[in-house]
Amino acid sequence: MDEQLFFKKLNSLCTSKEIFDFLSSLEVMSDTMASGALQRISEVEVDDNGLKNPEEVLENDVFRALCFQFEFESSKLSNTGLLNALQALIKLRIDPQSTLMTSLLSEGEERLGKGQLTVKNLCALGESLLELEGPSCATLEQIVNHMQEKDIEKWSPGEMVMTYKMLQVTVREREQYQDLLNRLNSVALTIVFQLSPRFTSIILNSLVVLHQTQAVPLVTALCKHSVKNISYFTGDELVNVLEAFLYFGHCEQIFTEALERHIPKSIFTMHPQTVSKVMQYCCQKMILSKPIFDAVAESFISDADRFTTDQIAGYIIPFGTLNYLPPSASSLFRKLETILHTRLSHFQPHTLLNLLHSCVLIQRYPVNFLPKIFSPYFLQQLQAQPPGLDRIVTSQLTRLFLTVTLECPFYEGPKLFPKYQVKAFLTPHSSLDVHLLKRVKTGLLYLLKKRIYFASEISTPYFYTVDIEIKLDEEGFVLPAGQCEEVHRRIALCVDGQNRFCVNSHNLLGEEAIKQRHLQLLGYEVVQIPFFEIQSLQNCRKMAEYLHKKIFPHTYGLNC
Repeated sequence: MDEQLFFKKLNSLCTSKEIFDFLSSLEVMSDTMASGALQRISEVEVDDNGLKNPEEVLENDVFRALCFQFEFESSKLSNTGLLNALQALIKLRIDPQSTLMTSLLSEGEERLGKGQLTVKNLCALGESLLELEGPSCATLEQIVNHMQEKDIEKWSPGEMVMTYKMLQVTVREREQYQDLLNRLNSVALTIVFQLSPRFTSIILNSLVVLHQTQAVPLVTALCKHSVKNISYFTGDELVNVLEAFLYFGHCEQIFTEALERHIPKSIFTMHPQTVSKVMQYCCQKMILSKPIFDAVAESFISDADRFTTDQIAGYIIPFGTLNYLPPSASSLFRKLETILHTRLSHFQPHTLLNLLHSCVLIQRYPVNFLPKIFSPYFLQQLQAQPPGLDRIVTSQLTRLFLTVTLECPFYEGPKLFPKYQVKAFLTPHSSLDVHLLKRVKTGLLYLLKKRIYFASEISTPYFYTVDIEIKLDEEGFVLPAGQCEEVHRRIALCVDGQNRFCVNSHNLLGEEAIKQRHLQLLGYEVVQIPFFEIQSLQNCRKMAEYLHKKIFPHTYGLNC
């Protein structure tokens, strides 16, 4: 039978019985046709759980005859017949130690050594070896060495993807095969629009594993291409895409918008691990997407009982970090409290601390669970596990302690021992916009005439640092910043640059919101100076007029 007609007929058959009956009707077929038949059998008979009807397939006389032919005539097979048969038999879970598999593998490796394999053949052999022997297979490096000699511009997308996968497991040093990778990255950039969702995900994952931080144009192109494929990615593929964008620091508004369209309508069919990764992506990129967060809250309320403790934390922590309460907040935190009551001991110590810390940022107070957090046993557990009691962890503990002291005066449980408290909360250098602070200080100097009337970056006895502090006496006159007597009012200016807000938003981040809340409870008059109110002020006088209205709204005029 003509091969084209054979494959047309073969691909129309949907069960192994139909395939075996069809093969029995043929007097002669080429090894390519025979290996194609094995591949079709593997397609119709193998699912995620393996071979559906092992006895009907493996004990069938036609199947056994095909295997016999491949085992004892392996040296006479074409490259395509040999390697297609090998791939199909792997999928059918044939014992890798059997004489059939050993014969096909040795023949393939012998032809590799003689340089007889095309790019397509090399990829097929590499895929089989990865499946059978995993990353430790020494022959993979030999295959990659042959690939270096080939013209990449003539490769199919599938061949390029397979090469990326092999490089992932063979590259041991940063410079190894970098020339091949540079060529691959350049050609991949020209065919991005042809890539399937699966291929897009694999290449992005490979770029992360291979530390291709210089391949920014390719990552950008793959991001834009991913927008079209959001609804077609499997859960694992979407996780790969998000991990790559996090690794490369990439963020595109169009990708966020695509996620916002996809997540709300798919949330109840998505794996919790995929949703956790979406929330991690939003959290690290400081993207407050209300459509995504609202959908995630609804999903948590419905399904959280089946989540792992890490997934529970992955769903909830971003709400605190980005300072957002969804419409279903009361049901959301009621559900969380129920889970904590039944599964508290299942949480790893650092996971539990992160979770409860995120709750207090948005004024959800876990007072029932704080006796455990402040207990010496729990603190020892924290210390025993990485990262131990580092500055971030002790800052979280201190913030929990300060929260219950200021906001939950009815709490009568154990407190946090002073030795676990920080002297000042960890404030990353980036949290203060130095340029913005300088502009505000210049405006204040214009307003108050002398630099002694305000102080900047002041450490308080209450762990927080105040951006700018102004002291007033009982009559409302400004006192020198260094004066400690007769201070009747303290004004804390919070100079909030863009990095204290969610991206493209006027929504303060959780740690900034709690800071301003606590400063008020500690007796400060908090005056917020957000970047979006002053970015258009062109000169000192306009800045001074603005500051006058913000800080001294009840005094008349500006004496300048």
